[in-house]
Amino acid sequence: MQNTLVVRWTIVPTAAPQPIIACSTCGGPRPFRSSDRLRLNANGKKLDAWLIYKCTVCDRTWNRTLFERRNIREIDPATLQALQSNDVQWARRHAFDIEALRRKVPRIETFPESRVRKTVLSQASAWSWIEIVLSVPVQGSLRLDRLLAAELDLSRSRLQALQETGKLKAAPFHKDALRRPARDGSRIVIDVGDLPERAALSGAARGEDG
Repeated sequence: MQNTLVVRWTIVPTAAPQPIIACSTCGGPRPFRSSDRLRLNANGKKLDAWLIYKCTVCDRTWNRTLFERRNIREIDPATLQALQSNDVQWARRHAFDIEALRRKVPRIETFPESRVRKTVLSQASAWSWIEIVLSVPVQGSLRLDRLLAAELDLSRSRLQALQETGKLKAAPFHKDALRRPARDGSRIVIDVGDLPERAALSGAARGEDG
């Protein structure tokens, strides 16, 4: 649509999920944080890889298995290079992979705090629609309604009302889309043509103060 302000929001979580596991030093369950350090062990042509976590209380380590007894020929060169060089960004992507972490431990503490970078992709001289394209390079737990409420300075009840009246739509469509975590590639379209908050919403969407 030509009368649409299109912006991209890049969501960068600031804290990785922390597994709650028994710490033998503390004597009970404690949250463990990722150290962003990797451990690689070779046994002939077989490799083991771990992501190292530390107890937030005493720094005791826990090695989260990434894979075991994997033939070196089965590992793609980029992954092997990341493991050998202890690539911090590669380690962080795995630290934020909450679904993989859930397969290892039953209890996880998550943190919704994120940084949001806003970029204008296109805009007309006047617009009545705002389209927000989400870029989520590292998946976090921040709910879409919390994200929109914080960044657009709207209450969640107001967001719900806009959705119920068709003024706000999220794609891909889900009945409870606003209560789901913000996902990479998702789009939010808001019809602001006759909304009293039009100017404020336009500025907030673009990342402008005031």
